[in-house]
Amino acid sequence: MKIRKVTLEDARRICEIYNYYIENTAVTFETTPVPETEMKGRINEIIDSGFPYYVGEIEGKVAGYYYIHKWNGRCAYSSTKEVTIYLDKDYIGKGLGSTLYEHLFQNLDKENTHVLIAGICIPNEGSVKLHEKFGFKQASLMKEIGWKFDQWRDVGHWLLNLNN
Repeated sequence: MKIRKVTLEDARRICEIYNYYIENTAVTFETTPVPETEMKGRINEIIDSGFPYYVGEIEGKVAGYYYIHKWNGRCAYSSTKEVTIYLDKDYIGKGLGSTLYEHLFQNLDKENTHVLIAGICIPNEGSVKLHEKFGFKQASLMKEIGWKFDQWRDVGHWLLNLNN
């Protein structure tokens, strides 16, 4: 697998991956598919903020991606970042998520990052296992905070303190 920085040309493929989760799962609380033009804006926002955004390619096709972004806009949270990772549904369980996380940790600005946060809609056994494999620990569970597919959804936050 090749991991490289995202480009705006990746927006269409990222939409294909992400929109599957919007339309078929409760993994994301978005309910309307994201158009390519909007995804380009989101990509630019992450890049322009100085945060990393990478894609993983298998045989020349984007199979997954990750990015890091602000967890909260308040100044005191500046060294706390949120990580977002999505995989093409056909590549789940094949090690791609682990490979992307290994890349993330090799390239993370550890000087300016104290805690990484991953928000996970529960249940999501695969995501929980992936994050716990890399040392994330569950720090919260917010019950029934999202409504999707005619059901209340819970969200947990997994934290990784990089200085422990």
